[in-house]
Amino acid sequence: MPPRTTPEPAPEPAPPPRAEAPFPSRQALRPRADPARRGTGPDLGAVALAALLVALAIGVGSAVQHEHGTLRVNWPPFYAHWAPHVGPGSAAAVLVAVAVVAWGPSLAARLPWQRLLLTTWATAMAWTWSLALIDGWQRGAARRLTTRYEYLREIGRFDDVGAALRGFTDHILLGSPDHWVPHVAGHPPGAVLTFVGLDRAGLGGGAWAAAWCVTAGASAAVAVLVTVRALADEERARAAAPFVVAAPAAVWVGVSADGYFTAVAAWSLALLALAATRKSRAPRATALAAGLLFGLTCYLSYGLTLYALLAGAVLVAARTARPLPYALTGAALVALAFTLAGFNWWEGYRLLTERYYQGAAAIRPYGYWVWANLACTAVVVGPATVAGLRRALTRAPGAVGGLRRSGGPRRSDSPQGNGGPRRNGDAHKVPPGRAGAYRLVVLVLAALLTLLVADLSGMSKAETERIWLPFAVWTLPAAALLPRRGARAWLSAQTALALLVNHLLLTGW
Repeated sequence: MPPRTTPEPAPEPAPPPRAEAPFPSRQALRPRADPARRGTGPDLGAVALAALLVALAIGVGSAVQHEHGTLRVNWPPFYAHWAPHVGPGSAAAVLVAVAVVAWGPSLAARLPWQRLLLTTWATAMAWTWSLALIDGWQRGAARRLTTRYEYLREIGRFDDVGAALRGFTDHILLGSPDHWVPHVAGHPPGAVLTFVGLDRAGLGGGAWAAAWCVTAGASAAVAVLVTVRALADEERARAAAPFVVAAPAAVWVGVSADGYFTAVAAWSLALLALAATRKSRAPRATALAAGLLFGLTCYLSYGLTLYALLAGAVLVAARTARPLPYALTGAALVALAFTLAGFNWWEGYRLLTERYYQGAAAIRPYGYWVWANLACTAVVVGPATVAGLRRALTRAPGAVGGLRRSGGPRRSDSPQGNGGPRRNGDAHKVPPGRAGAYRLVVLVLAALLTLLVADLSGMSKAETERIWLPFAVWTLPAAALLPRRGARAWLSAQTALALLVNHLLLTGW
């Protein structure tokens, strides 16, 4: 018999090999879809709602004005007359519009930065001038700032500037002797002193005043791009450039003094952004200059003190308060100079409020203008901005937390994330490109908040198409949030709206 052997136990079946995770597909590697990027349907829906608001403002306003005459505008909600027309600037305006639509996005993407800024300024001036000249040289430019409401009517009373400043508040109310014309009474003396200075420099008269306002006002587009680049990144600034240039807002920049106010205020914010992000060679001096311009802004228009909200948004987006002491010093120096010259800002504002309700504001119904003003603004900023603001509002909840994790902007931030190698402790941080989008969202939503505060104050019943220009320009970069592939279609809508407004209406400014 063969020896008995103990059979070896049957080997246990080997466990099935662990399935290795397949290499992630491109689809899996893509970031989770941002609700703000899902198609253009919601964008078009927002534009449709804005168009409905404008239509309601026109329909309701026309009925109220016809029945009661309390709106005190001829074509509500705009301070304008219905008067279809063409003029010397019509052909040029169409050519500029076509050029911006056809070549704006590509040039904005490839021009060197400094050349892009110069091109932006030149194109903004060409667009503004051509729109203004649709109404002809005299009505559209030379006589705009010489009407019975405007600053140039009072230049002769400033032969002795010191005496005029010391007695400025004595002539604000309608019942006061030799009361100022409406625009001089409604603003601090910095506004009228600008035109006094032009006159003393040999540049008197309506034509030079118009040239000053258009040239300065067009530079606001450059200030906006400088700010967006400093706070967000260069790619978003380039994407925003054609939209900032071709906004319907240019209809009211040319020609109104508010276009000039817009530029001063915009450059104060741009300098603050450069100082806050340390993207200037001398951040302290830049912050001081920002404060000086902000101080001047407050002495150009009482309502522009609301720019403090925008300045706060810049500091929040940059996550620093370093420029604040220098900026406050600059603003205080301007206030001190005007105070020592004899003008009391607070007394002027108190009397302005009283004068405001001595005029049309006493009968203009708040219940209409509180929403009709927003309809005006929707036209001023255009459909692309409306769609961009929708995307900004959609991103708002994530932007707050994302901004907190992202840190402040760095000199080398870019959407490609080439801001330098990340340290191990930075793994939880938001990529620089997305952080730039968050900072842009904060900026444009701060502008929207500023508009809402101005609206609810009741101190802007009508004529907001020009009065709110300094705030409205900061909503224009929201168009950079739109998909690049549709840029030309949105630009076409922007320019077409501007051309329609200026050819169908004779605007008051």
